[in-house]
Formats: sequence, structure tokens, C-alpha cells
Amino acid sequence: MKKRQSFKISGRIIWLSSLFLGVIVSLPNLIQHQYNIYEVIANSLITFVFSLFVWYYNMLTLPVYTSHEVARGFSLYPLIKNLLVGLVVMFLLSYIQQLILTHINFGPVMLMFEVRGVLINLTFYMFIHMLYQTYQNQRVSIELERTRMDNLAAQYELLRQQVNPHFLFNTLNTLKYMVESEDEHSVDFILKLSDFYRFTLENRKLDLIHLSEEMKILEAYIFLLKARFEEGFEVNIQVEESLQKSMIPPFTLQLLVENCIKHNVVAPDKPLYVEIYSEKDFIVVKNNVQPKITPEASTGIGLENINERYNHLLNRNIDICPESSTFTVKLPVINEDNHY
Repeated sequence: MKKRQSFKISGRIIWLSSLFLGVIVSLPNLIQHQYNIYEVIANSLITFVFSLFVWYYNMLTLPVYTSHEVARGFSLYPLIKNLLVGLVVMFLLSYIQQLILTHINFGPVMLMFEVRGVLINLTFYMFIHMLYQTYQNQRVSIELERTRMDNLAAQYELLRQQVNPHFLFNTLNTLKYMVESEDEHSVDFILKLSDFYRFTLENRKLDLIHLSEEMKILEAYIFLLKARFEEGFEVNIQVEESLQKSMIPPFTLQLLVENCIKHNVVAPDKPLYVEIYSEKDFIVVKNNVQPKITPEASTGIGLENINERYNHLLNRNIDICPESSTFTVKLPVINEDNHY
């Protein structure tokens, strides 16, 4: 449910401006030196009360804008509604005056008050909505700036994780071992390492890439991990072909697999199993839980980074489902036509 923003106008301004109008409308009669004091008081009081009503009624009936609706501009319907309500209220005030001051010719006086009411209503309506529009524009600007800063911070964290020094160090150690032992897969390992960092350079500035491209990044990354952990690491990928053209923030799957390695034991006698599959409108990454005896220090920034990017791009959160034996992360599928 949308909540009204805390837009306010000082009560002092409302009351003083209403009182000022009440005094102003009586000045012509006071200057002529020929006037009925009761008519002057009634004239001023009606204008004062009506002005107060217009102020507070306009404040209470302001539309509830969101950041996506603030640019919709001027709407004629609320103005017409306010004018009609104002005409009814002014008629009632004029009628009350007629009941008190019976000698006044109701028709001309009522017409004068109605014209005055329309002018006051129009002036206050335009003034309040101008202030409100300015206020909402400022809020949107602040929100956009905050979102931009959050996105920059998320991109920085993403880059930091992509060029993880521990991953690079371990990868080079594995390569050194393979070369020294004349492993026949050394050349493939070097090519996959090259592919992985080439993908990193090509996609690091993009908000979204096709899932098929993400799978190429993941394939290179898994090859490097398999060369390091061998039988201690197994990955099963079952993603529907129809989802290959969907979108995903780059390196999301790689970060999730890296998260599995970071927090769990990976050994031939205790292999880590990772499943990546599609389930309805989600891409699911699931692993068995086997915590390290000495867990690595974690701030949870990896999952937070992914969640922030989904929230920013799709206005949705990822689903994180920790259980005693498994840890599951569900990523909402992003179709090409439903992101901005």
C-alpha cells in the first residue's frame, strides 16, 4: 500500500495567509468610510474560513506519487473536483451569512463570494501543487543519486570479487603443478583461464548479459576449479534451453559457485556437489552443506551484492534458503522485455 510522503506546509503560513486574505477583502469597504461593520466582519470571516478550508483540503487530497508517477504532470480531474467542492462550501458559508444578516441581498452576495472562492481555490491549488511537484522532484533526485551510489558500490564489490587474489593465486599454483607434472590438460587449462579473464574484461561494465554468455563464463570457471579439486568437486547443470536468451547480471553464477567453495569442505573423500537448474521462473543454485572446521571470515557481501543488483534491475530480491544439509539460492528469471 502506498504511503503519503511527509510533505508539509507550515501551519503559521496557512493561518497567516488566510488571515491576510480575510483582511484584504474588507479594505475596499473600510476605505469608503461607509460600511456596515457586521457585513465587513462577516465578509472577512467567510474569506478567512474558506481560505483555511482550501489550504487543508488541498493538502489532504494531494495525490500519492511514486518515483515512477511523479512525471505524469498536471491532471485536470483533481482541479475540477476541488473547484466543485469549493463552490459547495462557499455556498454554505454564504447561506449561513444570509441566516445571520437577513437584510443582505443573497443572490448578488452569493455570486460575489463564489467568484472569490474560485479565485482563491485556483490560486492555492496551483501554488500547493507547484510546491508538491518540486518536493517530489527533489525526492526522486535524491533517490536516483542514492541508487547510483549503491550501484557504484555494488559494481566495485563485484570487481573486487571477480579479481579475487586467492582464486588467482590458487589457479596459478594449479597451473604450475600441471606444467611441472607435464599434465596433458595444461594447454586447455591455460586457454580456459584466458577465456575466463577475457569474459571478465568484456562483461564487467554491463548490467545484464544473456544467460548463454553467463554459462560460457561459468564453464571456464568450473574447468579451472575441476583442475584444482578434481574428484572433490562436482557440478551438475540442468537449465532449460528456452532460458538461454533470458538475462542475468554478469558473474552471478560464478560468484555463487565461488561462495560454495569458500564456505564448504572440498575433498575427494568428501566431495562438494553443486546443482544449477531451472525451476519455474527461477535459476536455482544448490549445494550440499559441509562446513569447514575453520571457516573463512565472511561478511555476506557476495550474496548481498547479487541481491542488490537484482533489486536495482528488477525490483525483486533473490531467495536464499539455508537448511541443515543444503544451501539454496534462487535467482528470478529476467526476460528481455521486463527489465529497465
